[in-house]
Amino acid sequence: MDIDKELEQIFDDPLLKLNAEEQSLFDIPQDMRRVIAKKKPDYVAQHILCEDFETYKPLFAKVHQELKEGKRSLVKINKTATLAAGRFYYVSGQMLLLDEIGELSMGSNSMLNGRTRCIYENGTESDILLQTLRKNVVGDGYAISELQEEVESLFFSNKDIATEDKVTGYVYVLSSLSQDPAVKDEKNLYKIGFTTNTVEQRVTNAENDPTYLMAPVKIVATYKVVNLNSQKFEDLVHQLLMNVQYQVVVYDEKGIAHQPQEWFIVPLPVVDVIIKKIMDGTIVGYTYNPQMQCLEKRIVKAKSTFDTTGMKVLTLNIKKIYFDEIMSGVKKIEYRELKQATLNKYTYVDDEDGKRYLRRYDALRLYVGHNKDGESALVQVTDITYNEGVVEYHLGLILEKML
Repeated sequence: MDIDKELEQIFDDPLLKLNAEEQSLFDIPQDMRRVIAKKKPDYVAQHILCEDFETYKPLFAKVHQELKEGKRSLVKINKTATLAAGRFYYVSGQMLLLDEIGELSMGSNSMLNGRTRCIYENGTESDILLQTLRKNVVGDGYAISELQEEVESLFFSNKDIATEDKVTGYVYVLSSLSQDPAVKDEKNLYKIGFTTNTVEQRVTNAENDPTYLMAPVKIVATYKVVNLNSQKFEDLVHQLLMNVQYQVVVYDEKGIAHQPQEWFIVPLPVVDVIIKKIMDGTIVGYTYNPQMQCLEKRIVKAKSTFDTTGMKVLTLNIKKIYFDEIMSGVKKIEYRELKQATLNKYTYVDDEDGKRYLRRYDALRLYVGHNKDGESALVQVTDITYNEGVVEYHLGLILEKML
């Protein structure tokens, strides 16, 4: 069989011959070509080998260690957050260092943009755009907090307790001395509990208690708890570490099955930080990330504390660049074009004379973009004027700013 001849016959088939009108059906319209051309980037950032990676390699190892020691934490950020050179970020399962930010210009979303130099822990680097990096961190990653002061997990001494303080008990951290391979080989396995007696009394006869896995235990750390409800403490610990609770069934001397609830798989330094944060009240907003074995700080939107009772407040969305100008005092007037769709928002018709007037507001509640969890502020309105189809809100004091 002559393959070339057979293919030639197929392509010479009259059914495959198209006239000009038929060929035009496969043409891309001119307007679509413009859109495609517009969407095509002039330059695409590439990952290349980082020639001086040996300089950065120890830094990544150090940050990983500090995460596991609780000295740093993962932080979820919003899309208006500012990324800074010298900071570490975590995207798609990999840590990176934002080493440099080049010349900046205003982007399409009114935020500064420019080329960066990012060093990745796999030994590569990229000159990804700052806006693209921000989008990646927001969508599938974290910022990594700055180095925090080392947490000391020491006893609260008697001199630290004021006379009005009430000692409610002791928090303890234990490790198991069980010879059961399933327990013995489990790394970072600790029991976190609470007792109103001394810890030594609490763990007496541990080898016969299912709570202690029917084995002796070692007291790793003890904390004196002041003015803290024991049930609340235990609830916070269980809620925070629920995803790493050790699942095991043990049998007592009578053969009855038990499932202890207070054993968790978590590095000891992180346990120290968790207990410290529970005691000082800063644990709110944190979760534990079992993949990275570190604390993760969630964005917790602060609630407004400004009393607006009796005030008329207009809520508006605003671009980041204009929000910052208002916060700095550069921008003194916020403008809103009067359209058919917004006519009733900014004006009203008086029932008595039938004329349209500007609605009076005492303050503007400004939100950056359309994200209610982003930056916002309450700004005093000193006057409202109208000028050629535009309503002008003259701004006074910044009554409240929320991040």
